[in-house]
Amino acid sequence: MRSVRMRILATLLVLAAVGVGGWQLLPSRDDQDRTITVGTTDAVTSLDPAGAYDAGSWALFNNVFQSLLTFEPGGVTPVPDAAESCGFVGTQLSTYRCELRDGLTFPSGRVMSAQDVKYSFDRVKRIKSNVGPSSLLDTLGSVTTSGRTVTFHLSSPDATFPLKVATGAGSIVDREKYPADALRTDNAVDGTGPYTLTTFTRDKKAVLAPNSHYQGALDGTGRPVELRYYPDSDALDGAWKARRIDVATRTLPPEVLAGLNAADPGQRVSEADSAEIRNLYFNTRAGSPLHDVRVRQAMAWLIDRDRLAARVYKGTVDPLYSLIPTGITGHTTSFFDTYPQLSTAKARALLTEAGVSLPVRLTYGYGTGRGAASAEEAAELKRQLEAGGLFKVTVKGYEWTDFQKRWAGGKLDAYAVGWVADFPDPDTYGGPLVGSTGTMNTGYRNKTVDRLITASQQYADRSEAIRDFRSVQEAVARDVPVIPLWQAKEYVVTSGDVGGGQYLSDGTGVFRLWRLTWI
Repeated sequence: MRSVRMRILATLLVLAAVGVGGWQLLPSRDDQDRTITVGTTDAVTSLDPAGAYDAGSWALFNNVFQSLLTFEPGGVTPVPDAAESCGFVGTQLSTYRCELRDGLTFPSGRVMSAQDVKYSFDRVKRIKSNVGPSSLLDTLGSVTTSGRTVTFHLSSPDATFPLKVATGAGSIVDREKYPADALRTDNAVDGTGPYTLTTFTRDKKAVLAPNSHYQGALDGTGRPVELRYYPDSDALDGAWKARRIDVATRTLPPEVLAGLNAADPGQRVSEADSAEIRNLYFNTRAGSPLHDVRVRQAMAWLIDRDRLAARVYKGTVDPLYSLIPTGITGHTTSFFDTYPQLSTAKARALLTEAGVSLPVRLTYGYGTGRGAASAEEAAELKRQLEAGGLFKVTVKGYEWTDFQKRWAGGKLDAYAVGWVADFPDPDTYGGPLVGSTGTMNTGYRNKTVDRLITASQQYADRSEAIRDFRSVQEAVARDVPVIPLWQAKEYVVTSGDVGGGQYLSDGTGVFRLWRLTWI
């Protein structure tokens, strides 16, 4: 669920504030020590990398942990961070080896070893949290070490494995501070990233101090930062308007985003095309009212994405008609091709063929506060599905962590979730979303889809995987375990005296707080 803009997507527009007066080329010493406050509606599910697979948690992980690899701004190929070097062994793409950088130290003062790296990957797979990132490491068979060398033995060829290592799933933890087979539950973090976490109050704030012992891909660390977490977009907007925060990101209300003005002298706005998407997922298991594929196909004939984007999101998102969004290698319009216009008649015919009682009754859940217009979106989707008398939808919002547990446990019939891509490759929309071991827990199983996803990973030249991904999207449009709804645009707003906001959404999924600066 991490944000990505491919290079072909990045149409970044940085609107400089005017009339702020007296900008300095270099910040004063007082400014260097001054805290920059960043507001967001993204929640932190867990401080333990083995127990979180969401945008808010990974944004924090980007700054307090290191992975062996990372992405440079705008980059699509990972570069060494905690590693000195990494690469595949041979040509089979089934053995990946890294040499650990020398001299990395945890907050305790203990030097990081290759054993810490192995421990970190092993515990993600061993714990296998139902809201964690273990599914991202599904091709990792085992990890061995020798001195400062770490070798990953893959169960099948996977050209995307370096990209996965560079994500929050690859965060390296201190093996003396994190239990091997359970999640850590206190509010402390022991990592080697550019920041240390000095204070964390759940759903309130995270206070970050530059890590003077950091060594890695960065030339240096940034300014002190305080992340403030708000329960919904209106609360974030209120904090921004009251100037209680210096940066507002993810996510202001749609009407506010639509009205952002480049001429406002009190702010800077970064706007970028995004590969963040939002999908409507279905519980396809036996016993669910949506188990029959014809019921799900009927729903696909009723969803009006254009109205959803215009009415609820005020044009700040674009309608999406396939699993892989526009601008990502392999994108198609499979849902538009299969369901080219709204049709209550076609939906009714499918339900009649399925022999189900009308209206079909189902529960729809969403996470409260996390999306800019989740409640309004839920109401609009309910209206669209019920308009022809074919469905009866019970809608309920849940606190984010509770919501995750409910969909993971199969307790909801339908649920809308945003997906912020893990890395700049179409594979991030494959296995995690529609694979048999995927993180969305829809119960969907399709051996052909699983085979195509595995086959696509063997190509070092990712353009060669396009045919496989097209076939995956065609199968998903037929089986409808998910209905794509929209593709986002990314906005970051900063006060006139803060620069670097564009690096919080720069196309790589890395939330670079260290690039924020006083100007």
